[in-house]
Amino acid sequence: MGVEPEYVSVGGAARAVPDGMPQDTVRPGTRYFARFLGLLVLIAAFRLVALALNGTDLYMDEAQYWAWSRELALGYFSKPPLIAWIIHGTTALCGDGEACIRLPSVVLHLVTAALTYAIAARLYSDDVAFWAGLGYALLPAVSLSSGIISTDVPLLAAWALALLAFAGLMASPSPRDTVLLALALGLGLNAKYAMAYFIVCAAVYFIVAPERRARLREPHLWLALAGGLALIAPNLLWNATHGFVTFAHTAANAGWQGVPFHPAKAAEFLLAQFGVLGPILFGALLIIAWRALKRPAGLAPADKLLLAFSVPILVLVTAQGLISRAHANWAAPAYVAAIVLVTAVMIRDRAWAWLRATFAVHAAAAVLLALATWQAGRLALPGIGDPFARTLGNRALAEAVKGELAEATRKGEPVRSVLTDNRETAAALAYYVRDINVPILSWREGLAPRSYFEMTHPFTASAPSPVLLVSARPVPSSVTRHFDAVTSARPRAIPAGDHATRTVHFSLLARYQER
Repeated sequence: MGVEPEYVSVGGAARAVPDGMPQDTVRPGTRYFARFLGLLVLIAAFRLVALALNGTDLYMDEAQYWAWSRELALGYFSKPPLIAWIIHGTTALCGDGEACIRLPSVVLHLVTAALTYAIAARLYSDDVAFWAGLGYALLPAVSLSSGIISTDVPLLAAWALALLAFAGLMASPSPRDTVLLALALGLGLNAKYAMAYFIVCAAVYFIVAPERRARLREPHLWLALAGGLALIAPNLLWNATHGFVTFAHTAANAGWQGVPFHPAKAAEFLLAQFGVLGPILFGALLIIAWRALKRPAGLAPADKLLLAFSVPILVLVTAQGLISRAHANWAAPAYVAAIVLVTAVMIRDRAWAWLRATFAVHAAAAVLLALATWQAGRLALPGIGDPFARTLGNRALAEAVKGELAEATRKGEPVRSVLTDNRETAAALAYYVRDINVPILSWREGLAPRSYFEMTHPFTASAPSPVLLVSARPVPSSVTRHFDAVTSARPRAIPAGDHATRTVHFSLLARYQER
């Protein structure tokens, strides 16, 4: 792995410069970059095979995003539109299979790994870039995320591009980096509103790096911000014409009702980060942050930048956990900067044993995860059963629904509509029974929709009858009391792999009445 290079200050950032080479001739080393690309190709091949063998069904959010992609819009109930546009593009190329829907995750995570390499090369050195880019590609959370499609995937790619451009603007403002930052901010906001963390982190950076505040008197950052806002403006206009439904959902998801105190939730979030970033890397990040807090004057310029774009996010999401709850992935953008920072410090401190251990653990975890998803539905772990049970059963549910429709037709009373009363069932049916010729509708309680399906495909008095109600609840009276004719079928146990079942209740409803 070589000897640690000598670090000097170039453009305000610590960067490795070989002896005798002028500072302005430093370029990414072709040897490191060629090896890095070669390993990315191997990782891509491995993940494509794992994707093809993945035995899990699309889970609720994935199926919902696919449904969005069938009806392109400038916004959706719970998220901005980029994820739907991406899925629409890939399914147009390779079809509507699960692997094709999830394919962008593999591609975009590799793009983010390459951007992470570029960030580290700009701020530090080519050997740091090699290990940081590879480190990102092998993060436990990235290995898991590469097998599903989620809004975090395009968000992380946009965040990495934004951080690369921001670092460039701090060193030497240019039109190219201004345009790249504007594009990254706009794409990131259209992926997930969490991209707004970038503005918060930039503000923190200017507080802790007063030597950089002169950049605020130049136009580049402000033009980039204006460009990013211009790209999210269509989504904001869509929200304005739809009662700001996405903002309302985001606020409800945060769960800020009163000011409760949940230290256990905050602790749960922090403990989860040892799995997201890996136990060694997250532990190292905490140590680096503690050192910086004790000796802020001794920070290298690049370290200061990366701390500003990682630690504040962790602090904010931990605070969110204290107030209400915080999912493990809510701090995901922090780890683009964190992986570069931790890698650079570990190389600088010659902590090669820890770095080697990290890569060994993460590579092994990636292989085990791929094997586990291949065997999804057939695993049975002591004490917890099948860890993938929640991601299974939707195919079987679809077959059960088709069986109910066929049975009703054989009896001479064909079903004219399928009705669901929760988002999970609606999403599963939207994807897995997409080939039936009757509408799939969602029951709405009250005036305000609770999901995309209630907003765009609600049940109304004009819905064709009779109706097949598919519910996880035994004959929900909130629905059935509106119908004069209710025929309840026995509950059905839907297999979710070999070791778990889901109970679904079917009812035939007719003669709807407003009550």
